[in-house]
Amino acid sequence: MKLSRFCDEGLISFELKSKDKDEAIEELVNLASKSKLVKDKDELLKAVLEREKLVTTGVGYGVAFPHAKSKSVRGIVIAFGRSDQGIDFDAMDKNPVYLFFLIAAPEDAIGAHLNVMARLSYIMKSEDNREKLLKIKSPKELLEILDSVE
Repeated sequence: MKLSRFCDEGLISFELKSKDKDEAIEELVNLASKSKLVKDKDELLKAVLEREKLVTTGVGYGVAFPHAKSKSVRGIVIAFGRSDQGIDFDAMDKNPVYLFFLIAAPEDAIGAHLNVMARLSYIMKSEDNREKLLKIKSPKELLEILDSVE
């Protein structure tokens, strides 16, 4: 699965400005809303914040996967953000988060968004991949890493 088909260079930021969890989610939703597949930014933001209240999507190792299914989205969208200073995201390991993948999916996306999350989780399990994502400078490099893992 080529994850780059859900993400493009306009949905990537290597300089998140957010200082806390809610700001980070809003900044990521703003990025995602640049996609033509996102019809209603405010509705998507509400859905992601509601999902985050259930249990943190900060999985540890400096990585978070905030996500939601929403009728405001017409297809799966991945937005990527990186924070150089790290953000307290209530991660499971209690450490700051530096790498964020926001996944937005339509309400009727039964398993496709889960496959995307599983793929991203697999890629982020690798310390080498996490280190690369902390250092890369171009969106093209990010998309290549997302597609390089078979």
